[in-house]
Amino acid sequence: MKPRPGLTRIDCTLILALAALFAFLAFRIGYGLDYPWEWEAIPQFFFKRDAAGNWSPNLLTRGFLTTIRLSVWGTLLGALVGFAMGLAHVSRVRFLRLAARLYVALIRNLPPLVLIFIFYFFIGDQLAPVLRLGEIAASGPAPVRKLLEFLFAPSHLLTPFLSAVTALALLEGAYITEIVRAAIQSIEGGQWEAASSLGLSRPQQMWYVVLPQALPRMLPSLGGQFISAIKDSAIVSVVSIQELTFQGLEIMAATHLSLELWITIALLYFLLTFGCSLLVRRMELHLGKGWA
Repeated sequence: MKPRPGLTRIDCTLILALAALFAFLAFRIGYGLDYPWEWEAIPQFFFKRDAAGNWSPNLLTRGFLTTIRLSVWGTLLGALVGFAMGLAHVSRVRFLRLAARLYVALIRNLPPLVLIFIFYFFIGDQLAPVLRLGEIAASGPAPVRKLLEFLFAPSHLLTPFLSAVTALALLEGAYITEIVRAAIQSIEGGQWEAASSLGLSRPQQMWYVVLPQALPRMLPSLGGQFISAIKDSAIVSVVSIQELTFQGLEIMAATHLSLELWITIALLYFLLTFGCSLLVRRMELHLGKGWA
């Protein structure tokens, strides 16, 4: 393994310059900013005691968990849509290629906020009365209700949650489609020809030869897209989905805490996204060793 180069004079100079900049900002915030800091008020919004004296999640913790649920379900469904559309994009069937291109062009050229509103009002006003998802979830057995609340949302919030997940899945799916298409098309043509010479059909060539080589190339971009989904989930706060940003707005309106609250929320988002970055990096290294 090639040894890593040590720090150069330029590196040391840049590090000192950044340290000086952060020290100056800390000094200005601490002494020059006329703001009454109240950090001691923040911990109460993570956990609280219920009527029985037991600890239970408070607003920030519940919003943090909802953000995780939105991100996970939005990315999983978006990955299914993206892989299906990515395969359609490289298909020999012209109709499938045109459908995939139309989907990508439509979603990527619409503002995400508009898409959120469309699905929120369409699912909430049109599909919800027909499907009666909230009523079915509320009338189920207690274990089923708890499972649905753990995986998705409480029964009275299930319809808005599903509308937000659907919109996020379509948004992420459009970008995952391009990731899958680019990874498949990056595989050398000789791989297709070699697989064809072995008598493999087109689906077998894709499944056994091309996709195993394309998957490691997709992984860094897919990890970045999952991190993007975590940050994009804040958009759904405009339709009263009680995720982290929405809960922050509610707390700020009630307590007038601003800097402390949003710095805390920013740190929560950073911990979530940075943890995902480390996980994706480990998966990338593991796959790299497996294919070496």
